[in-house]
Amino acid sequence: MTTLLRVDASIRQDGSVTRGVADTLETEIGPATTLRRDLGTAPLPSDTWPQAVAAAFSPEPDAAQLRARALATEVADELVSADAVVVATPLYNFGVPAAVKAWIDVVITDPRFAPGVPSPVAGRPAFLVVARGGGYGEGTPREGWDHATAYLKRILVDVWGLDLQVIEAELTLAPSTPGMESLIDLARENLDAAHATARDAGRALDTVGAA
Repeated sequence: MTTLLRVDASIRQDGSVTRGVADTLETEIGPATTLRRDLGTAPLPSDTWPQAVAAAFSPEPDAAQLRARALATEVADELVSADAVVVATPLYNFGVPAAVKAWIDVVITDPRFAPGVPSPVAGRPAFLVVARGGGYGEGTPREGWDHATAYLKRILVDVWGLDLQVIEAELTLAPSTPGMESLIDLARENLDAAHATARDAGRALDTVGAA
């Protein structure tokens, strides 16, 4: 049986593209235990990272530092215990949602993820589900404005060593944004393709888990 860690970052429940595509992927996986970390609706407390860092350098951590360190251990335990990871995040204001950055920072405070330590999750399958409201591809007016995806790949692949597949949906704001009407059909095709890729990814992971 597969243990899946699913990390969601959208502040929306209904109508969230990243949640919807991640649902498609999760549905295709066979029997699994899913650990859920919903950063969109329940972000980590804003002082967790500085307090956890302070605890590591304090000979006698105070109560706040101990709570932060315990939460950091809990968050890192979720990641270490997962056979596969799904991170589903929108592009917010051209960057990574603050709650996702905070989650990454907190994980890295755990000694198992410290710089120079071999990653305890290296080689495990992971899926990054990304949604962008506009178009950011080569030749578009906002080419290069996506400052989130490359950063997340750097962390998930280069730092943590995960075997990552990126599933992307663009133009997600076309149906609701004046001036984007001509892109609605393209947006629907893009979203359909993201769901198809997610289905294939889930089935492939199910096959690996059953092997």
